[in-house]
Amino acid sequence: MAHHTHRLWPLALLITAALAVQGCNDKPAASTQAVTNAQPEQGAFATVTVQHQLGTTVIERAPKRVVALDMNEVDFLDQLGIPVVGMPKDFVPHFLARYKEDQGVEDVGAIVQPNLERVHGTKPDLILMTSLQANHYQALSEMAPTVHFDVDYRDSEARHIEVIKDHLLTLGTLFDKQALARQQVEELDAKVQEVRDLTAGRPEKALVVLHNNGAFSSFGEHSRYGFIFNALGVKPASTAVDSGLHGQPISSEFIQHANPDIIYVVDRTAVMERRPVMDAQSMGNPLLRQTNAWKNGRVIFADAQAWYVTGASPTSLKLMIEDVEKGYQR
Repeated sequence: MAHHTHRLWPLALLITAALAVQGCNDKPAASTQAVTNAQPEQGAFATVTVQHQLGTTVIERAPKRVVALDMNEVDFLDQLGIPVVGMPKDFVPHFLARYKEDQGVEDVGAIVQPNLERVHGTKPDLILMTSLQANHYQALSEMAPTVHFDVDYRDSEARHIEVIKDHLLTLGTLFDKQALARQQVEELDAKVQEVRDLTAGRPEKALVVLHNNGAFSSFGEHSRYGFIFNALGVKPASTAVDSGLHGQPISSEFIQHANPDIIYVVDRTAVMERRPVMDAQSMGNPLLRQTNAWKNGRVIFADAQAWYVTGASPTSLKLMIEDVEKGYQR
C-alpha cells in the first residue's frame, strides 16, 4: 500500500517541530506537525510519517513525481532542488517564472481551485498543499500521499517564520536533503537577525496597507502580515483590532490617528490584473499623502508577488525582509 492516513504512530525515530496551524473558516487551535522515520533496511527508503493539521500522511516510497498546489510549496521544492511535475500556473511569481513556460511541468489549474483531473493525470506520488486547497484534501489523498503545509495566512503573528523553517526541515527529511534544508534555515535565521538588528531601538512606526482597485486596507499584528511586527521588530503604527486575511478598510480618521513613519504598500490589483505595481506618481490616495511617511519619502511599494502570491516560503520571506529594510534606510 503506497499511502494511508491513521491515528497511530509507528515506533520510530521522531523528529518533532511544533507548528502554528490554520483552519479554513474558524480560528484554529494549536497543533504539532511531526515527521517520523521508520528504520529501513540498508539502502532502502525510510518510510516517513507526517502529522499535519488535516491528518497523518504516510510516504512509503521515495517521491519522484511531486505536484505542488501552492506557489510557496513550489519555492520550497525549488530551493531544495526537487523537480515539480505539476503546479497551478495562474499566478506564478517572478522568482519562479521559469516554471510557467516549462512544458515538462503540467498546469493543474488555479491555486484556489485545482483541476483534479489534471492532478490525477500527472500520476503523482506526492502532493503538497495548503489551506487554500483544504476542501480537496480527501480527493487528493486518494490519488497520492498528500501533505498539508500548516501555515496560517490569516494571522502570521504566531510562529510564522518558525513554521517556514519547520516545513523546510520536513521536506528535507522527506527528500533526503537534510543538509541543504538546514543550510536554508541558517540563511533565513541570518536574514531575520539582519532586519532585527536594523529595527532594534528605532522609533519609527509602520503601517502595512493593501491596495485593491483604489481602496486601501491596513494589516496589524494579528493579520496575514503580523509577523512583520512580531518577528521582524517593526513597531506598528496602529493597535487597531485584528484584521485577519483581508485587512481593515482605512478611513481618514484611522490614517490621521496612525500617522505612520513608514508605509509598506502591497498592490493586490497589480497581481490580480497583471499590471505594473503602483508607484508614488500613480497613487493618488489623499489619506496616505497626509502621513509623515509620505512627506519624508518613506512609502515602500513592496514586491507584490512575494507579499501577496506567496509570503510563506524561503525566497518570498527574504524579499519581504529586503522590502522592510528599505523603510529604515531612507
